[in-house]
Amino acid sequence: MLEKNINNILGCDKSYTESKIIVFGAPYDGTTSYRPGARFAGSAIRNESYSIETYSPYQNKDLDDICVFDAGDLELPYGNPANVLEQIEKFVLKILNDDKIPLMIGGEHLVSLGAVRAAVKNYKDLYIIHFDAHSDLRDDYLGEALSHATVMRRCWDLVGDYRIFQFGIRSGSRDEISWGKEHVHTCFFNFDQLDTAADTLKGKPVYLTIDLDVLDTSVFPGTGTPEAGGVTFCELLDAVKKVSELNIVALDITELSPPLDPTGASTSLACKLLREILLYVYK
Repeated sequence: MLEKNINNILGCDKSYTESKIIVFGAPYDGTTSYRPGARFAGSAIRNESYSIETYSPYQNKDLDDICVFDAGDLELPYGNPANVLEQIEKFVLKILNDDKIPLMIGGEHLVSLGAVRAAVKNYKDLYIIHFDAHSDLRDDYLGEALSHATVMRRCWDLVGDYRIFQFGIRSGSRDEISWGKEHVHTCFFNFDQLDTAADTLKGKPVYLTIDLDVLDTSVFPGTGTPEAGGVTFCELLDAVKKVSELNIVALDITELSPPLDPTGASTSLACKLLREILLYVYK
């Protein structure tokens, strides 16, 4: 995982030692409740990243000018979520202990829990910024405590009250939405409260998790649980820019499911977003 790969995400071809950001894939969708396929996101992004330029006209920056290492995909067992999370946590902890920033490509959203577990070990006062269509605050889903539908509740178990800031939420059960009002900060439907959150979190260690179904289905149909009424690509890009000014210690993007968009447009969007994220977060 720490040696150079032949098949890199475009522009992420520096060595592990010299790189500040380490990209890796967590190909797991074993608890997906609707349409699977997110396990293929990492490999699809690597293959399709060659359709975009390394240069960003949004930022006048180029991936060729920064040091990012693509570690490839972790080898994860399909049927054991506890084991999957343990392996992710171990790898992310290695990256953090080497004073680097992990950027994980899911996989379904449950994989974020493994990375958050590692981040909490290094940053006791960790805060989480969460972009998503779904609140993911159920205590269990069909009797299972480890699920993509419970991931933020499990993260809350680690960080506690009002350390999770959610944006773009437009779906959830009555009970979990009601519970969330007492325990997390939630901005429904959009990013309108992001400026206030960013002011609050200045100087704090922040984990950023982006479930790509925060995007509207008209621009991003390739996801396992699509929800109409989402944000645009440019709105998401602007939100990432604001958050990148904070102390981002780790981050992820999840829930791209390439087989669900045969046009390839969703994967291309994810590639472009990844380029912009890397250039914004790199310091």
